[in-house]
This record gives sequence, C-alpha cells and structure tokens, in this order.
Amino acid sequence: MEPPVDPRARRLFGGSARALGDLAASPFRADRDRIVASPFFARLNGVTQVVSPGGSGLLVHNRLTHSLKVAQVARAIAERLTADGRHRDLLEKLGGCDPDVVEAAALAHDLGHPPFGHLGERVLDRLARQRLGLTDGFEGNAQSYRIVTSTEIRGAATTGLDLTAAVRAALLKYPWTRLDHPDPHPRLMDPPPRGATPPPDDPGSGSSKFGAYRTEVDDLRQAREPFVGRIPDWQQTAEASVMDTADDVAYAIHDVEDFYRVGVLQQGAVAAELMAWQRESGHFRAITDAALAAAARRPGSAIERLRRQLHRKDAWIADDEAFAAAVEHVREELVEGLLAMPFDGSIEAEQYVARFSARWTTRFVDAITVVEQPAVRSGHVLLAPAQWHEVQVLKFVHHRFVLARPDLALHQRGQARLLGTLVEALLEWLLDPEEESRLPRRLHDLVELAEAELHPRTPDRIGKARGRAIVDFVAQLTDGQAVAMLDALSGRSGALWTDAFVL
Repeated sequence: MEPPVDPRARRLFGGSARALGDLAASPFRADRDRIVASPFFARLNGVTQVVSPGGSGLLVHNRLTHSLKVAQVARAIAERLTADGRHRDLLEKLGGCDPDVVEAAALAHDLGHPPFGHLGERVLDRLARQRLGLTDGFEGNAQSYRIVTSTEIRGAATTGLDLTAAVRAALLKYPWTRLDHPDPHPRLMDPPPRGATPPPDDPGSGSSKFGAYRTEVDDLRQAREPFVGRIPDWQQTAEASVMDTADDVAYAIHDVEDFYRVGVLQQGAVAAELMAWQRESGHFRAITDAALAAAARRPGSAIERLRRQLHRKDAWIADDEAFAAAVEHVREELVEGLLAMPFDGSIEAEQYVARFSARWTTRFVDAITVVEQPAVRSGHVLLAPAQWHEVQVLKFVHHRFVLARPDLALHQRGQARLLGTLVEALLEWLLDPEEESRLPRRLHDLVELAEAELHPRTPDRIGKARGRAIVDFVAQLTDGQAVAMLDALSGRSGALWTDAFVL
C-alpha cells in the first residue's frame, strides 16, 4: 500500500501530488525545478541587488546570484536542523522542515523584485497607491507570491507555477495582506510582528511589509491550511523562518564582499567608526538622543544609534554585552582581516574573499536554533544572540558606508524618475483608444487577468485592472529592459526591431 500523500504537497489547482511530482523524487523537488525553469527566475540575472549589474563595471551580486546563495544557505540550515535530534521532533510539531521546500522557497523569494531593487519597490508602491489608485500598492514579497500563483502562464490549463502548499507557505515571510487578513490584523498587535508596522509617514496605509495582495488571499489561506493549529496565523512556518534567516545571512555577507571588491568599502572609514565607539562607548551611552543626533558626523555616533535602535525594536534579544562583542568580532574579521588587503583582482584576493565568506557562513549556519515559543518579532528558527548581533553590525556597515553615499543617492534618484516616467507613459498608452490593438500583448493579457480577479461591482474596475497590469508589467522587466523601453517610448531609441524584446 502506498504511503499517504503529505497534505503540504497539495497544489494550488488540486492535482495529484504524486502525479505532479513525478518529474523529481518529491513534489517539493519538482517545485524547485519549476521555479528554476521559469523565465521570471532567469530575469533576476538582470535585476539590481544594490547597484545595477551593468553599471558597476565589476562583478557584483544581482537578484539571481543572491537567490542562489540564499538557497544554498537555507538548504544547509534545514539539513543541519533535521539531522539534529534535539530539533527534529519540534520541527515536525510545527509542520515540518524539508530541505527541498526551503531551497525552493529561497529560489523563488525574489521573483517579484522590480527593476532597480528596493528603490524600485518603494517607487512602484508609491505610484501604485497614489497614481493608480491601488489600495494594496506594491510589495516585492506579495509580487513574488502573485507570480507563482497568478501571473506566470505555464500553459493553457493553469496560471502560476502550481506549487505545493508547503513551498507557497514557505514563501510567506509576512503571512498577511496589507490591511485585512488575518483578522485581527497583525499590525494591531502590541508589539506587532516584524514588517507589520505601518510606515511612519503613512500610518493609515497598512503594513509596511506583507506577503500577498488581496487578490491572492484565497491562495494564501490554502497554502497555510496544513499549518492551522500548529502555528499562529500571523507567524511564519518553520520553513519560511529558515528561508528568512538565510536571506539575512546571505545579504549581510555578500554585500560586504561586493563593495570590498568595488573599492567602496574602505578600511579607514569603517575602522574609525567601530573603534571610536569602542573607545568612547561609555560616553556615547550616557548622552541623550538629541545630543547624539547633534553629533551625527562624529565617528562612533552612527553605531551607537544602531545599539539604541536594536533596544527599541528588538528588546527581546538586544543585549549590550553581545553587541559589544559583535562590534569587536566584526572589527577583527573585517577591519583587520578583509579590508586590510585592498582588492586587486588577483587569484589570491579572490581566495581571500572566498575564505571570509565561507568562515562567516559556517559561523552563522552553526548558530541556528529552533524555539517553540519565539518572540513576536522573531520566527521559530533563529540565530543565537551572539550571531544575531553580528548580522546586525555587518548590515550596519553596508548601510552606513554604501547605502548612505550621496553618489549612490544621485544614481537612484535618476532610476526613480525613470520608473515614474515609464509608468506614466504606459498609462497614457493604455488610455489611448486608437492604440488598443497595438498594445504589447503581455500588457493586454495582464489587464484581462487583473480585470477577471476583481469583483464585478468593484468601483472603477477597469481603471484598477489597468493599474495593476501596469505594475505587473513594469515589475517583470530587468533594469536594462526598463531603460530600453523608456528610451523607445521617449523617442530616444533608433533601434526599432531590437527594442521588441521588452514587449
């Protein structure tokens, strides 16, 4: 007699888990293969991680290489946890932790990222809500979920990738919609889960982060159904928690690598910040927030702001001794280690970077644990306190010495303007009755899909369908395609037929 099918292997369209999983040893491995074969996955090779791949002149991570590294780390975590008897029973109680599931979710977690990375995400959200009238706006995680359930056409019979419930649930870092699911909404909790807090400049707009639009809420419910009674309806599954932790680990390590290679991350500046705080930590801790803000340019003040922020937002784990130890460990490994030898492109330099990356990755993977009752701002799978603080300090280095640079801001303001102009041009094209028959076929299909998803009595149904279609269309472009399409729409491109690839 055949063993029963894992209820988490149920697919979106109700097919047989076994039949659909015949492509691989398990339906979860079949999911992984479907994701990798998707054109949306290949597209990530041309999407910004931090700086546009074509603009750096050097090899830096893009969304594809980032996703591959997240998948590698996530699988290593899952294999380590499931091989450890101390964690195996608890993971089963929470709903399972299959390495194939976490790897598949990690590969798919950034499918919805728009051109120009997080900047593009913020710009599209603002345009979607303020210009196109979409209450849900835009969110990269929700867009990824929309892609695997709705907007990627695999054939006439289905839309989406028809993934198993387990993999779709593992994609949900934030298993709620922007405003109204579940009820009561997690943004109303005290404290709210990480990501559920509304943006400070628009408190009525709903959660800053969310995992699905309202159009996909039924899919979200079905994906989470096997976990009902095991975890709260606002909490990540254990597999989503593994993927989320792996994303943090990969991001903290490889962004430091990238900007060391590019030459942006300089030993002197990082050393001055960390060592000034170490020398004067007592003074920094004693001054008021106002005095600290007034000393914003003083070395050591920025990392003191980080220490205070961690206490405000993550009091459940923030610890001054662990923070000081993390600063010291990062100083030793980064300032006196990696940054002490300027990157010159040699084989020796590449090996040095590889050893740095491997050392930190192993340190973090080995520090992962599982808890039955996590803090509200945590998941069931998390880093030990010492390594959690080290991740925060590594991310601080990236934010302070890369993201805060005026030259990067200049570049990003141009990209933001480009996206805004592109959205306006596409909206104008959609509203031109004489051009309806010449619309890009993909855009036309997305309008029909969005219209079919909306209730027939939705106010301004056609307008909202057009708005969502424009957002879906722009979000599926690479950085280069977005630039080329705007050049064509602006009349700046003379390459008539070679521009067709963006349509």
